[in-house]
Amino acid sequence: MSLKIKILKSILASEYAIVASKIKRIDGYANANYIITQASEKFIFKTYPYDSVLLDILEAENKVLVVLAQDDQSSFPEPIPFTNGDLIKVLAINGKQVICRMLTFLDGEFIGDVAPSEELFHSLGTFLATMDLQLQQLDSYVLRARQWEWDLQYFSFNSKYIDDITDTRERNIVRYFFMQYEEKVCPLLPFLRKQIIHNDANEWNILTKNGSLSGLIDFGDLAHSYLINEVAIAITYACYDKENPLKWASIVLKGYQEVLPLTEDELSVLYYLIAARLCTSLCNSAHAKKVDPENTYATSSENNARQLLHKWLRINPIAAENLFRETVGLPMHKTPSLEQSVETRHKNLSPILSMSYNEPIQMVGAAFQYMYDADGNTFLDAYNNIPHVGHSHPRVIRAGQRQMAQLNTNTRYLYPQLADYAERLLSTFPANLNKVFFVNSGSAASDLAIRMAKAHTGQSTMMVMEHGYHGNTQQGIDISDYKFNNPKGQGQKEYILKTPIPNAYGGKYSGTIAGAMYAQEAIEHISQHPTSIAAFISEPVVGCGGQVPLAPGYLKAVYPAIREQGGICISDEVQTGFGRLGTHFWGYEAQDIIPDMVILGKPMGNGHPIGAVVTTTAIAESFGKGVEFFSSFGGNPVSCAIGLSVLEVIVEEGLQDNAKMVGAHYMDLLKQLQKQYPCIGDVRGSGLFIGIEIINDSNGQPNQKLAQHIKNELRDRHILISTDGPFDSVLKTKPPLCFTKDNATEVVEAIAAILKTSTNEVS
Repeated sequence: MSLKIKILKSILASEYAIVASKIKRIDGYANANYIITQASEKFIFKTYPYDSVLLDILEAENKVLVVLAQDDQSSFPEPIPFTNGDLIKVLAINGKQVICRMLTFLDGEFIGDVAPSEELFHSLGTFLATMDLQLQQLDSYVLRARQWEWDLQYFSFNSKYIDDITDTRERNIVRYFFMQYEEKVCPLLPFLRKQIIHNDANEWNILTKNGSLSGLIDFGDLAHSYLINEVAIAITYACYDKENPLKWASIVLKGYQEVLPLTEDELSVLYYLIAARLCTSLCNSAHAKKVDPENTYATSSENNARQLLHKWLRINPIAAENLFRETVGLPMHKTPSLEQSVETRHKNLSPILSMSYNEPIQMVGAAFQYMYDADGNTFLDAYNNIPHVGHSHPRVIRAGQRQMAQLNTNTRYLYPQLADYAERLLSTFPANLNKVFFVNSGSAASDLAIRMAKAHTGQSTMMVMEHGYHGNTQQGIDISDYKFNNPKGQGQKEYILKTPIPNAYGGKYSGTIAGAMYAQEAIEHISQHPTSIAAFISEPVVGCGGQVPLAPGYLKAVYPAIREQGGICISDEVQTGFGRLGTHFWGYEAQDIIPDMVILGKPMGNGHPIGAVVTTTAIAESFGKGVEFFSSFGGNPVSCAIGLSVLEVIVEEGLQDNAKMVGAHYMDLLKQLQKQYPCIGDVRGSGLFIGIEIINDSNGQPNQKLAQHIKNELRDRHILISTDGPFDSVLKTKPPLCFTKDNATEVVEAIAAILKTSTNEVS
């Protein structure tokens, strides 16, 4: 509530014997504050709507300020007594009860208005630590009992505001850090020191003079909380707008440590507490905008909080903690050497389980499009398509956790999750693809699809795509040219008919006629084969072939030929489905055809093992005439809950549209790069499923050596990408669908920098 000047002057005269020469209203979060000038003196008059609990808190605040002022009257506001000696009163103003109090006014510049310096930020740390040492002598049952959103020990209270954040992806980043708080901070809370703390050392509460910190105001957020929260909050606001937040964090921390040393447990949670404060700010800003759009004070720090939270997400928590430890003189956490880790792995596992890159990476964590290694490095993941909606996505993880805590069983029982997920999944397909069989991997789905095809057609011959890959079961390997045609492979089985990949780049046919010509060749193979085809299986974009999109018109011509002789058509959407191609939710849609069966895997569970076969009623009925089908884990409640959450996130975050938009930007940048470097023979793909063909620019042949060099150089620049194709000469990038334009730009600029120095050296 705001007081009229005439009434306010009367109160000041009668209650404080102050004749105000000037009165200025200043912003407050939920109260009205005034700068009062009398001659050369200034005061802060503060008013609050009456609340009995608030009155107790304000009395506790006054007691704290009195104690602090005993040692240092210039650095903290001091309560000014009423004429009767009281430090706080409840006055009747305009028929309403109003809590009133007066404080001394501190001069100085806000730290948010001055240029940052190491000396200033160091003094911030020493100032807060000195104050906290003073506060250790105080206690207050009122502050002990206070529970509200701005105290980080009650961080979970802010969860009720998460849905008020309008940007869906930002909302899920906030959810991620809530999850990290529960996992990383909560277990250590019993071991952290507690005392009264200021709890709000932000840039508009900290005063400076002559390059050093001179004062601290606004003790309205006082709390009996964890001591480390004081440091976390100060660092949060000190780093708000900094390009290198960890640098400035360490300076504040060093100053604090010199006066009041922190424990190892306190340092181990600092990274997560800083994130929690940012999330608290964003949650409360979003809620404030919802209930009072005109209150700009409540949302003034929103943009800074958002920007820092995105930077914080990219910082490896190990890197942050190690820097904090180094700053205070503790040894950094040691990790096993790469050699030790490899030796341990090979002790119990076969070397046939290959590892990526010349120098393998010891991964310990991941979030959205970032992965964290044991040495504190953060990698931009431009490669892993299995975490389809992002690594450690909180919506997906929570769905699995909640269901796992309630029920996990098999499909011989009735539970709603199975039917609900099946219905939601099938709603993304045409009406005739209306039956789903759940398994626990894409490989199991491929295996089941072949069984079903053989049962339905009574035939056993399979037509497969050159360079195709469909799983690690024996039957999956039998239908995967990528495996059986490997020099170490088992060779092509008699019941397999292989058709050439319709690659419009570097193949037998090119241009607009490529699809029709390759299709004609495939149809001739079908007609000349001595037995009818049970099924033709292919990916719409052949991943292991080098991210090769099937030439336009190919499937539209081949599918009818398969069906005419009684076979069925299978689209393997393990890698291309769920919106990855951007223009279509399923890859086969880009070919303007509808298959008889679709294989799903990897991305549908965002890393959780789940797979499925989607097919028609007729095929399902044929299969149903045989022995019972049962999968112990296929369609279990946990998998269904996770699968459903993935579909919800794709829609909620607009990830298919994001794949289309970011993918177009990505392709455009790569094609511009192709014009500069002849070693880039082709850039192909759709959405966030892209292949870059690397060739020898002197003869146009695949350049495996350069492709491997680029891949490993990117790894050294903390960007993950891979290679594939018949000659392992195609860079493939298929990142989580939360990938951004800035991420794509970063990858292409890194490739450009590598090529600038490597094309003449690597051939």
